[in-house]
Amino acid sequence: MSERLQPGDTAPEFTLPDADGTPVSLADHKGRKVIVYFYPAALTPGCTKQACDFTDNLQLLADAGYDVIGVSPDKPEKLAKFREQESLKVTLVGDPEKKVLEAYGAFGEKKLYGKVVTGVIRSTVVVDEEGRVERALYNVKATGHVAKLLRDLGV
Repeated sequence: MSERLQPGDTAPEFTLPDADGTPVSLADHKGRKVIVYFYPAALTPGCTKQACDFTDNLQLLADAGYDVIGVSPDKPEKLAKFREQESLKVTLVGDPEKKVLEAYGAFGEKKLYGKVVTGVIRSTVVVDEEGRVERALYNVKATGHVAKLLRDLGV
């Protein structure tokens, strides 16, 4: 089980391919706040709702100084299909080897329908301009999470 991040921790650096196969790094966003959210799988109902909520609020977040990156274990081809099918504007990157998911504490044991399984833990980590963890939220709900995050961040 991977360790969960705490406020004040240095956010683990990463470079992952986006839906077009272009590398996206956390370092590319230095000087801006970044919301890195982790979700189990593209093209599933909860993950679609969450990605659409982030897309719908992307301009609001950008105006408040936040960039958004969604991370899942999906390959770029599936992310591209997800982006096109749902008209998503949020940056989606794939982590098929789950190294970044593990580094952020977003992969491990969780309860699913009453059973303990190993998988992606729906999580959101807010990284400040210096690359430090400002907030680390684990086991978040897909529905309503973006609205709650906006309230908590004062956006």
